[in-house]
Amino acid sequence: MSSLSDLHQAVAELTAAITGQALEPALQSKLNAEFGAESALARRIRAACDQGVADGLLCQREAAGIRYGRVFKPEPALGEFSVDVVDMQDIAGPHHVHPQGEIDLVMPLDADARFDGHAAGWVVYGPGSAHRPTVRGGRARVLYLLPRGLIEFSRA
Repeated sequence: MSSLSDLHQAVAELTAAITGQALEPALQSKLNAEFGAESALARRIRAACDQGVADGLLCQREAAGIRYGRVFKPEPALGEFSVDVVDMQDIAGPHHVHPQGEIDLVMPLDADARFDGHAAGWVVYGPGSAHRPTVRGGRARVLYLLPRGLIEFSRA
């Protein structure tokens, strides 16, 4: 199997387990308890992302020092989530709003790297939340799941 098909299969397993659940703090707790950074599923996602980057299939675009790319558009097999992977090092990205929320898997490449203050694992932002995604303490990859692929970048 390719890294992309491995990633698709792993994300499909994840989204099947959370279908219909509200994007709120309870979901973040559930994800970290059941599919934490050291779980078999999170390790599969990370391995597929690492291989996809090595193969030149992920994070193919770059802007302002951030490598990124949409891997999969929303589809039923992925619970109608889109999948993006971003590679950041000691940088803040563009401010944006999550109309229906966002689920992130933080995958530090450097031990001290933090995404929005979070170490390895899952971060959930609720509907209508907004942030300027920031990695400090080194380099990290972040897998973003966006319901229906919705994201609104701020103009300012």
